[in-house]
Amino acid sequence: MPSPLRLPPPDPRLSRHTGWTRAHWEGLADHLLDSVVPYATDDFAQFRLPGAASRSGPVSDGLEGFARTFLLAAFRIAGAGGAVPPALLERYAGGLVAGTDPAHPYAWPALADMSQPLVEAASVALALHETRPWLYDRLSSAQQEQVVAWLAGFVGRRTPDNNWVLFQVVVEQFLAEVGGPHDPGEITGGLERIEDWYVGDGWYSDGKGKNFDYYAGWAMHLYPSLWARMSGDTARQQLYAERLRRFLEQYQHFFAADGGPVHQGRSLIYRFATVAPLWLGALTGASPLPPGRTRRIASGVLRHFAGRGVPDSRGLLTCGWYDVFPPGKQDYSGPGSPYWASKAFLGLLLPPEHPAWTDPEEAAPIDLADQVVAMPAPGWLLHATREDGVVRLVNHGSDRDRVQDPAGPPDPHYLRLAYTSHTGPDIGDGTIDGELAVVSPQGTVSRRRHIEPLAVGERFAASAYQDGLVRVVTASVIDGAAEIRIHRVTAPAGHQVRDGGHALAGTEPPATRSEDTWALARRADGLTSLTRGLHGYTAAGVATAHGANAFGPHSATPYLICDAHPGGTAVYVSLVLLTGAAQEPPSPEVRVNGDEITLRPPGGEPITIRLSGVPDAAGLGHGR
Repeated sequence: MPSPLRLPPPDPRLSRHTGWTRAHWEGLADHLLDSVVPYATDDFAQFRLPGAASRSGPVSDGLEGFARTFLLAAFRIAGAGGAVPPALLERYAGGLVAGTDPAHPYAWPALADMSQPLVEAASVALALHETRPWLYDRLSSAQQEQVVAWLAGFVGRRTPDNNWVLFQVVVEQFLAEVGGPHDPGEITGGLERIEDWYVGDGWYSDGKGKNFDYYAGWAMHLYPSLWARMSGDTARQQLYAERLRRFLEQYQHFFAADGGPVHQGRSLIYRFATVAPLWLGALTGASPLPPGRTRRIASGVLRHFAGRGVPDSRGLLTCGWYDVFPPGKQDYSGPGSPYWASKAFLGLLLPPEHPAWTDPEEAAPIDLADQVVAMPAPGWLLHATREDGVVRLVNHGSDRDRVQDPAGPPDPHYLRLAYTSHTGPDIGDGTIDGELAVVSPQGTVSRRRHIEPLAVGERFAASAYQDGLVRVVTASVIDGAAEIRIHRVTAPAGHQVRDGGHALAGTEPPATRSEDTWALARRADGLTSLTRGLHGYTAAGVATAHGANAFGPHSATPYLICDAHPGGTAVYVSLVLLTGAAQEPPSPEVRVNGDEITLRPPGGEPITIRLSGVPDAAGLGHGR
C-alpha cells in the first residue's frame, strides 16, 4: 500500500484563503503518482487500475492509466527541471519502450479510426514534449523510432467531429518536431475545424450544436494553446490567448467559496481538471486574473476534493465526484479515466518564482460580493452569493442536442434548468429535479430535450422547448440566491404541470417539509433546497431517492404541481432556492396579465417580464 497522503502545514501568510502553496501541489502529485505503481503491468507498459472496464476493454484502459498519469508525471518532471527521483523517469521511460513494442505482452493497441487510444496518444505526445530533455532525448535511436512509429499511427486516422480533432493536432505536432511522419494538412485542418465551433465571448461548443460544458476549457482552449506553445505559431497563439482571456473573465465565477466547481456536463469524474484553464492563462500570459487569484481559485478546488476523500484511502482517483458513483460516469470511462484530472497540475510548468506561486493569494469574486454573470454565448446565467459561498448556473442554452437520444431520458447533466456547486442532478428513472415537466393523464411525460435559446441579459434569461403537443417558454429572473421561474405552458387540458427544485443530497437523508404550495429539503449543515409556488400551482411535495446522486446516497427534491392544466396557454410562477443562509428571502408579489408578468419584491421596484415574441425584462436594476 502507498504511504498516506502527507502535505505540508498550511501557509496562511502566503495563502490566506486556502493555506496551500506549490509544495502542496507537488506533494499531492507525488502521492497520486506513487499510488498507481502497484497496479503497473510488467515494465510499466500499462497501469491496470481497479474498477469496471470501459467499453474499450482492459488493454485500452491500461494504456489510459499509463498515458494520463504520464501527463501528471510530465508536469512534475518539467516543473522541477528534471530534478525528481530517478525512479519516476525510469518508470515512464520503461513504460514507453515496452508499450510501443508490438512484441511485448502488454503492448499498447495500435491507433485505429475512432478508437480510445487516439485520446491517450495526445497525452503521451504532450508529456513527451514537456519532458523531452530528460526522457525522449535519452532514449536510444531504436527506442525513439519505436515510439515515433506508434504515434505515427495517428496520421490519416478518422476521429469523432469534436474535441478529438485536437488530439491529432498535438500528436502530429510532436511528430513534426522530432522529424517523424506527419501531415501538415491534418494539423491545419484540425485547427480550422474548431473555428466552426467558436461561438464568441471565449466559448467553444464541443463539436456542432449546443455542447457547452467543461470541455470548453480543459480541451477546446487547452490543446490549441499548448499546440501554439509547441509550434511557436505566434499569430494563432495571440488569437487563442485573446479568446482564453475572455473565457476566463467568466469562468473564474464557476467555483464556490469552498472550491466546489459547478456540477454540470459530462466527464465530471475528472474533478479538479476544471482548474486547467486557470493555469493555462497564467502559463500563456493570457489570464485577466491577478496571479494570486489564479492560485486562490485553483488551490481552493484541489483542497476541496482533498478534504472530501479524493484521492481515496488507496491514493487513487475513482469514477465519482467524492465517492465512487457509477451512474455518473459515461460508458467511455474506465478506471484510468479520472486521471484526466492530471491537467489540473499544468501550473507546475510555471517556475517556482512565478507570481502565481509567490504572490499572496487574492480574493476570488465570490469572496468579495454577490455575483451575477450573463453568458449569452452558451445561454447561461450564473449567480453566486457571498454569504453562503454557493454558485448557481441557470441553463437556457446547453443541451448537447447533437448527441441526445430521442428515445431515452433527457441527459441530466445538460438539460436541467439549473446546476450548482453544492448539488448534482439525480440520475435514473423517475427523477424530477431541475425540470418543468408536463404529464398527460395517461402518464406520458413531456420534457425539454432540445433547448431553444431566446434571451440572456442582466439577471434574466429565457428559452423554450417543444415536445409533441406541449410547448413551454421559461424565463428566469435572478434575485440574490433565488431564481424566479416563469413558465408559459401550452398543453391540452387535464395535464399536470410539475416544477422541480434542486436535488439536495448527503450522507444522511435531508429533513423535508411541505405545505400547500411550498416545499423544502434541509441538510444538517443548514443547506436548504426550497420551492415556493407564486402563481398557478395547487400543491407541493418532496421526492426522495437513494443512490441517485453524486453528492451522497440520500437525496430529496422539493417540487410544485398544478394538478390540472386548464388547456391552451397558462402561466406558472415559482421561486426556486438553494441557500446556506439562515434567512430565506421574501417572495415577490406576482401579477399576471396575459404574457406580461409583473414581480414586485418587498420594498423594491417592479420588474416586468414579457413572454411574447423574444422575451425580455424591464426594471431589473441590480437586485439584491
